[in-house]
Amino acid sequence: MLIRNAKDSAGKAIEVWLRDGKIAAVGLGLLVPEGEEVLDAKGRTVLPAFIDTHCHWRTPGFEYKEDVETGSRAAAAGGYTFVNLMPNTKPVCSSAAQAAMVEQKAAEVGLCDVNQTVSITENFDGKTIDHLKTLPASVKFITEDGHGVQDNATMARAFAICTQRDITVMSHAEDMEISPWDYRLAEDLETVRNCWLSEYYQTRLHMCHVSTRGALEAIQMAKLRGAPVTCEVTPHHLWFNNETCDYRVNPPIRTADDVQALIDGIRSGVVDAIATDHAPHSEEDKLKGMAGMVGSETAFGVCYTKLCREEGLPLELLVHLMSTRPAEILGLAKGQLEPGYDADFVLVDLDTPYTVDKEKLHSKSHNCPFDGAQLYGRVYATIKGGKITYQAEE
Repeated sequence: MLIRNAKDSAGKAIEVWLRDGKIAAVGLGLLVPEGEEVLDAKGRTVLPAFIDTHCHWRTPGFEYKEDVETGSRAAAAGGYTFVNLMPNTKPVCSSAAQAAMVEQKAAEVGLCDVNQTVSITENFDGKTIDHLKTLPASVKFITEDGHGVQDNATMARAFAICTQRDITVMSHAEDMEISPWDYRLAEDLETVRNCWLSEYYQTRLHMCHVSTRGALEAIQMAKLRGAPVTCEVTPHHLWFNNETCDYRVNPPIRTADDVQALIDGIRSGVVDAIATDHAPHSEEDKLKGMAGMVGSETAFGVCYTKLCREEGLPLELLVHLMSTRPAEILGLAKGQLEPGYDADFVLVDLDTPYTVDKEKLHSKSHNCPFDGAQLYGRVYATIKGGKITYQAEE
C-alpha cells in the first residue's frame, strides 16, 4: 500500500510505502512497483497508530460488558493497533495459558494486537505469588489492577522475583484501608512504596493512571534517584476536574490543581504515556456504582483538543505519549514512521470539529462521560500491518 497526499505531525507533505506488513519507505515522490494499492489521505495527517498500555476487554467472564471482538472494533475505531489488557476478569488471569487464550482470540479477530497481563498474586488473593516463579518468558508484565497489592512483604517479594525474571510490575496505587476515607492519601502512599521498591530491587515499574500531584512528584523523585520507573496518565484525568464532573472512576476525578500537575508533568517529561483505562460497564452496573468509563474511541480527540489546541503542546509530543513511548515500554517494533517498523498507522482530521455520540461507539458499552463533547482530531482510518482495520464514513 502507498499512502499519498498526507501530512506528518509537523504539517509537512509525506508519502508512506508499506510492504509485507512493515514500513518500506517514507518521503515524497516515492517510486513503487505498479499495482500497489493507493490510499489517498486527502490532506489528512498520518501518525503512527496508537498503543494503549492500559485497557479492559472483560474476557473471560464479563463478556456482557465487552468481548474481544467489540473491544477490538472500539480500539481500531480509536486508532489503536495494540492494547495491553488487565487481568481483572473471571477467572482472574493468573496463568500464561489464560493469557495466551485471550491473545489468540484477538489474533483471530485480527483488528488489534494484544498483550494480556497476569496478576501479581494468584486470583487476586493478596498473598500467593508462587506462580510468578514458573511464568514463561512470554509473560513480561504483571499487575493487580483494580486492587493493588496491600501487603508490603508480598509486594517486596514480587519485586525481587520480577527483577530476576525480567518482568515489569504495573501498579494500581491504592491503599484500600485508607481509600474509603482519603483516596488521595491512598494513591500517594502506595506510589511512594512501590517507587522505593523499584529503586531498591531495580525492578522495572510502570505506574498506572497517575492522578494526583503528590503521586507524580514521588515518581519524579524516583526517576531522579535512578529507579527504573515509568508512568501513564489518562485522558479523563486530563479533561475533567471534580468541579466539572462527578463521574465515578478509579482513581477518581481529581482537583483542577491535580489536572494542572499532570499537564505540567507532560511538559517536563515526567509522564511517559497516555493510556485509556478503557473500562466498559453495562448501564445496570454503572447504576450500581461500578467505577470506569469507555475511552478507546475518544482518547485521541480528547488529548489533541485538550493538550494541543488548548494547552499549545506540539502534536509531536502527543505522538510520543500515545505511540512512540508506549511502544518502547511494551517492547514493540511500533510507534514510529520509520522504515523497518510495523506498518501501523492512523489517519486523522485535525481541522474539523466533531461531536461525541455514545450511541455510535463500537464498544459494547456506552458508559461515556464525553457524550456530547465537541472535539478535534477525528480518526478517519486505521491501518494495521498494512491493512485497513477501520475507516470512518466521509
